[in-house]
Amino acid sequence: MLLENDLFLSRLTLMFDKSRAKGHVDLCMKRYDGRTKPIPKTRKNVKQKGKKLFLAKLPPASAPHPEPSEYMCLVRAVYRNEKISTVIHAKDVNKFQVAYCNLLKSNMDGLKRQKKQKAKKASQD
Repeated sequence: MLLENDLFLSRLTLMFDKSRAKGHVDLCMKRYDGRTKPIPKTRKNVKQKGKKLFLAKLPPASAPHPEPSEYMCLVRAVYRNEKISTVIHAKDVNKFQVAYCNLLKSNMDGLKRQKKQKAKKASQD
């Protein structure tokens, strides 16, 4: 479900609260160019034992999409079967990053410290 940035952060806080007892929240952050469909691949003719077979059943590949003027950032969060996402524009990245960082700092207090193993020194005679 695509949400606004502020609503995404509040829903993410609720997800962290739900996962505190049991479970985890998966977070994904990636570059987003605004496309909702994948980029079409170029089609090749299929050769089979010296004969050329053309792919007549498939529609022709469309022209590649132009490069976007500005890239955005797509952030996704998943907890069990609940999925939320938001798109951050380049001008809002700093504001979102500060709020997101504070949210992560406040909700990562349940982590357990790793026990350091003492290395046994080999006695050499």
